Amino acid sequence: MKKFSLGLILFATVIFAFGTAVRADAQQVVVLLHGHARKPSSMKKLEVALRAEGFQVCNIGYPSTEYPIEILTRESVLPSLRKCVSNLSHPVDFVTHSMGGILVRQLHALAPEVRIGRVVMLGPPNQGSEIVDKLARLDPLHIVATPAGLQLGTAPDAVPVALGPVDFETGIIAGTHTISPILSTFILAGDDDGTVSVESTKIQGMRDFVLVPTVHPFLMNNKESIRQTVHFLKYGNFEHPASIQQIAQGTSSTPSKRP
Repeated sequence: MKKFSLGLILFATVIFAFGTAVRADAQQVVVLLHGHARKPSSMKKLEVALRAEGFQVCNIGYPSTEYPIEILTRESVLPSLRKCVSNLSHPVDFVTHSMGGILVRQLHALAPEVRIGRVVMLGPPNQGSEIVDKLARLDPLHIVATPAGLQLGTAPDAVPVALGPVDFETGIIAGTHTISPILSTFILAGDDDGTVSVESTKIQGMRDFVLVPTVHPFLMNNKESIRQTVHFLKYGNFEHPASIQQIAQGTSSTPSKRP
């Protein structure tokens, strides 16, 4: 009898521990936000993968090159979110590429009534972009020098820096390969993905962090990026080899219970 009781207790403990890591709802809404000068089609492969995992997906588009970040968030992202998600009092997850991560942070500041759940940011310029600092004013083709692009510098009053730490569950995936050796050598500091340095992707309050060997434009299409994204959305952390669990200094990869 004692053996049976002990076994029952152990079984219940395992189930409880598992339940704290895995989301309770199979139809969790995940909102996708593309990066600067991109379109929702750039997130299509990720969208298909998430739907195959049972998520309900909203792949939102916005005119990224036409307006500043605040206007893009207030007049494009927020209205689209309200149309797509019926109950904003329930946590909404996000997967973002590049500047899309800054829009989620701006959304959190602008519309606190939106309950942000788990967020995976792919190559976000969370500490601003050194490329904007150096090249934006010398950009005749306006590849970088758009209203939103000019806000992505590293100065204290730049939007990514001024928004401050995150207080929602955030996992960051940074790329380590480059197709821009000149930028990587002379402008970007340390390891980078050809557009954003690895250190610039990090932010105070992030829950987990992982490196993926790919370039910035294709972070959202990389198989490992997609696998890690699904893992974070389900469990609240990335899947690390035991030897590098502490790669994200100052973060916690302990799964948390979904409210």
